[in-house]
Order: sequence, then C-alpha cells, then structure tokens
Amino acid sequence: MSGEGRMSDVRAAAEALARRVEARLADRRPVAGITMGSGLGGLAEEFEDPVRVAYADLPGWPRPTVEGHAGEVVIGTLDGAPALGLRGRVHLYEGGDPARTAFYVRVLAALGVPALFLSNAAGAIREGFEPGELMLISDHLNLTGRSPLTGPVFGSEPRFPDMTAAYDPALRHIVRTAAGELGIPLREGVYVAVHGPSYETPAEIRMLRTLGADAVGMSTVPEVIAARAAGIRCVAVSCLTNYGAGVTDRPLVHAEVLETGARVQADVQRLVATSVARFDAP
Repeated sequence: MSGEGRMSDVRAAAEALARRVEARLADRRPVAGITMGSGLGGLAEEFEDPVRVAYADLPGWPRPTVEGHAGEVVIGTLDGAPALGLRGRVHLYEGGDPARTAFYVRVLAALGVPALFLSNAAGAIREGFEPGELMLISDHLNLTGRSPLTGPVFGSEPRFPDMTAAYDPALRHIVRTAAGELGIPLREGVYVAVHGPSYETPAEIRMLRTLGADAVGMSTVPEVIAARAAGIRCVAVSCLTNYGAGVTDRPLVHAEVLETGARVQADVQRLVATSVARFDAP
C-alpha cells in the first residue's frame, strides 16, 4: 500500500472516530490515548460512561489477532479527564507493512490527542526484577529491524525525528509520583523491542542484558517512534509478566503472560487513571 493510501485510511478512520468522540465528550478534547497491552484490557472498565467502538467499524483500522487484544476504542473519562482507550494493538510479527503498527497513533495525532500512555507485557531481564512488578520505561532499544517511518514521509512528520527524550520526562514524573502516592512499587528501566513472535533464547537474553536492557517485549517501540514523529508526548509502563528465557528453568508460555497481567491489572488501572487525570488538559 502506498504512503498516500495509508494517509487516506488514517484520515477516514480519524473522521469516523471524531464523530463518536464529539458525541461522547462534546467540546472536550482527550488529554491522552491509552494503549492497553496483553492481559491489561481491564483498564477499559475504569472509564466512566464509556462508548465502545470496534476497530472493525472504523475504515482501514488494522485488527489484532493475538489473544488478550480485544480490538476496540473506548471513549470516556478517567477520574474526570477525557481520554481514549485502545484495547488491542497489531504487532510487527502479525505481518504486513510496519506502518500498520503506527496506524492508531496517527489517528490520535489527526484527532489532536497530545499524549500517549502505553502499557505492555514484558519479560524481566535485569537481575532483581520480578514477574508481577511494574516498570516505568525510561528509554528503549529498537532491535525489531523495522520502523513505521520507513517509506515516504507521512504528512508533516519529519524525516528524522529526534528521540532524545522519547519518554517524556514530565509525564514520567507524574507517573512516578502517582505510584508513590498509591503505594505501588514501580521499577524503572530500559525496554528492548524485538520482532517476535518466538520468545528469545537464553543466549539472546544474555546479549540483551549486556546491551543494557532491563525488560524485553514485542511492541511499544514502533508506536513511540511514530508518536514522536507526530509530536505526541509518550509515557509507558511495562507489566513484567515473566522472566526472560534462561533466567529460570521454566518454559515461556503466553498463558502465563495473560495470567500475570490479570493479577496486577488493578494496580495498572489505578496508576493509569490517577496519572492521566494529572496530564495537562489541552
């Protein structure tokens, strides 16, 4: 699909979604979009008086195929703050153009949403980090070998966006402060994105640790790259759902990811709701 074709799809989806956002929020613009990763779709239940829109009802919107990714936009408020929830994302390993991973981010940009709060499930790499803990992402490594910016420049996005502060310091401060007030332990570290869908080998985990990674997953980084190109501020939290391969003798299975995500989702929900309510209103 051409770059112009993707732009047409984004515009069509944004126009369709804008009508639903206006119907629910009137003249209030969402302060953030919230990406709900594997096992964390329960965040949608925190929205007040939500309106749910299936991705299938929005023109051109890619549909996730992975268990735990429902595939809908949730429109409502969190602690009184207007926001959009994205239940489910597509991943690079699901195939197709890498711009598919950035589709919803570009829709948010078209709607004028100023911030993106991402969540994901990740494997713990750093010694002392444990499954069931949350990690605020301070920086990332992109080892997917792909970028959503490949190809023609999309709209007014810069050809070479700056990634020096990919994860906004002020938003990270808000999340860190909220975690302390809520009594939620919050690690902080570097997230590395790999292509997947196979889990990493023990040798790869040792390599990633040497490179400075604290947790590993298969999402988030492409979306953050696209968001920064679009001028959207980002903050992200990983739910550490398992150990990286070789850290223990246990095999890695997706069911464990979902189970651990479900166990800690109450903390994630409280942290996201409290933090987003403190984001600057547009």
